[in-house]
Amino acid sequence: MQYNTENNIDRVLTQQDLAIRWGCSARTLQRWRTERSGPAFVRLGGNIRYLIADVIAFEHRNRNSGGQES
Repeated sequence: MQYNTENNIDRVLTQQDLAIRWGCSARTLQRWRTERSGPAFVRLGGNIRYLIADVIAFEHRNRNSGGQES
């Protein structure tokens, strides 16, 4: 398997990694998975993993350009 080491697009994050990245709780990520409102994830042997490419895509989709919050 080829890995893109230049931008780590194949890297995976654990639930805890993502919670730290976003400053939220692991419970929030669990709730989002249940509600199907968070980023795509992979379940491997009972472990949850997030592909960094999916995390970045989710961040871009939910990015605000500034101005007022609704």
